[in-house]
Amino acid sequence: MKIIVGLGNPGALYEGSRHNIGFLVADRIAAAHHILISTKRFKTILGKGSIDSQEVVLIKPMTFMNRSGEAVKKALLFFRSGVEDLIVIHDDLDLSLGRLRFKVRGGDGGHLGIRSIIESIGANTFLRLRVGIGRPPKGMDPAEYVLNAFNALEQPCLEGALDRAAEAFKVMFMEGLQTAMNRFQKKIRTEEG
Repeated sequence: MKIIVGLGNPGALYEGSRHNIGFLVADRIAAAHHILISTKRFKTILGKGSIDSQEVVLIKPMTFMNRSGEAVKKALLFFRSGVEDLIVIHDDLDLSLGRLRFKVRGGDGGHLGIRSIIESIGANTFLRLRVGIGRPPKGMDPAEYVLNAFNALEQPCLEGALDRAAEAFKVMFMEGLQTAMNRFQKKIRTEEG
């Protein structure tokens, strides 16, 4: 069973913010595969289902971002899943808005949610899907920027990214990670001019 974790912050204040793009992707995957994310357990909201023939659990931690590892560790133990079964979806400032990039292992890149997971489970070899939110405007604090909502001009790009991310998971489970990487990590046409 694969444990798919979308990272974000709980509460209405953070709903729709850039930092919550992991939640948004998890919701889009759930909608595409008729999975209801509604069960409350170990500081998460989760739903079980399948993508193609792969059994999955979609999880949205209800801890704050910098404590995501607590919920992830409990989920891995509860479902008796290993680090190799964990996939984490999170925002990335270093990718342009809507860009997708899989990452198989590595450091936290300054992302506090990823840092918390690495520290809690004692490993950094889990798969991640990084979803680009772009850099803040000059002079704006990145910590403030990630907590802002996407503006109206960004909505079409955001919607496209959510659809592509959901499709990337389907392709990954049906055709393999390498195929998904080749198909979904390309630059978005609007970036190329």
